[in-house]
Amino acid sequence: MSITPSHIIEYLFCPRYTYFEYVLCIPQFEEKYYKVIKGRELHSDRLKINRDYLRQRIGVTEKYLDQYLTNENLRGQVDEVLLLSDGTMAPLDYKFAEYKEKLFETYKTQLYCYAILIESNYGKEVCKGFLVYTRSRNKLLEVNITDSDKRFVNDCTKEIVSIINDNYFPKATKYKLRCVNCTYRNICVK
Repeated sequence: MSITPSHIIEYLFCPRYTYFEYVLCIPQFEEKYYKVIKGRELHSDRLKINRDYLRQRIGVTEKYLDQYLTNENLRGQVDEVLLLSDGTMAPLDYKFAEYKEKLFETYKTQLYCYAILIESNYGKEVCKGFLVYTRSRNKLLEVNITDSDKRFVNDCTKEIVSIINDNYFPKATKYKLRCVNCTYRNICVK
């Protein structure tokens, strides 16, 4: 079984999310959400615009667009895989969002997943990733990625696989405010 960055982000929101969606197969219908739709349109548009543009300011020497990458545990689609002048690589992800001086953990987690995938598919070290906030005039933000961050993602992946394969009903999140808008709040036993 391969896990996506979305699986990990949902698991981190609440482990029971994984159980309801992937063990009981109760869909969340995310395709109805405006930001999800706009985000998918943005990814499609980005493939057509500035295909040959290299961000030399951050040391990009080559880029690979819209890369679907897999390994034995993870899979995901990276907007851009960048080869940097120091020989390392980095993921770049476009966000249909405004930058408000706060970097969300979900965005970082997604970059950590992509780092693992890039390392296993390209055989190059990944020490950082980049986010582009399209609703803030394409603000570029650099995010450091450590070995600890990659281990964290690998540990989450193992826990998700365990929930799914063992039909394990995990504890709910300790952050009860997350329950207020949760898709599964009406069926979750707290």
